[in-house]
Amino acid sequence: MVKQVAGGGRTLYVCEACGFACDERQWAEKCQAGRQANNSCNIEITEHGFSLEQ
Repeated sequence: MVKQVAGGGRTLYVCEACGFACDERQWAEKCQAGRQANNSCNIEITEHGFSLEQ
């Protein structure tokens, strides 16, 4: 499941498998599915978001 986070007038969708955040739910869902299937990130997906991990 993708987590929705709101703050600062912005809504982000976060892949719960890796913490990657996107402005669009579809990309976070694709990230989540890819992580579950392959245990890795896809370059196409990473172009649409950013990591919340610091």
